[in-house]
Amino acid sequence: MRDANNENWRDVLKADVDKCVPQYRHIVAFAVCDRNIESWLCADRDWIARWTDRAPADFAVDDPKGVFQSALKITAWDRKEEEIAYLIGKAPLHRWLFNKSFEAFYNELWLKSKTVACTIENLRDRRQQRNE
Repeated sequence: MRDANNENWRDVLKADVDKCVPQYRHIVAFAVCDRNIESWLCADRDWIARWTDRAPADFAVDDPKGVFQSALKITAWDRKEEEIAYLIGKAPLHRWLFNKSFEAFYNELWLKSKTVACTIENLRDRRQQRNE
C-alpha cells in the first residue's frame, strides 16, 4: 500500500503492478490511495466528522490529510497509531467504496480471496443494504 500523492493513482498502481515479478502477481494485492491514506480514512465525511467532533465540511477537501491530522491531534512525536487502528476497526468500510482507489483495492482483494479460499466481508452488499 502506498500513496499516489500528486500523481494519478491509476498510473501509480499500474507502475507498481509492472514492477512485480509476473509469477507473483497472482498473490500480491496492490493498493494505491488517491493522494494519501487520509483520502480513504475520510471517504465517509459524515462518519469521520462525528468520530472527531468536526464538521463534515471540514473533510470535504481534495486532500484531507491536514484536517485529519488536526482533528486527531497527530504530531511528528505522536502519530496516534493505536487510535487510527481503532478508528479503522470501527469505520464503515462499505462507505469507503465510494472512493475509486479504495474500490479498486477492495475489488482486487475480493477477487484474490476467491483463489485462496479466504473469506472477506462483501462490502458491496452491505453498502447496497444501507442505501436502500
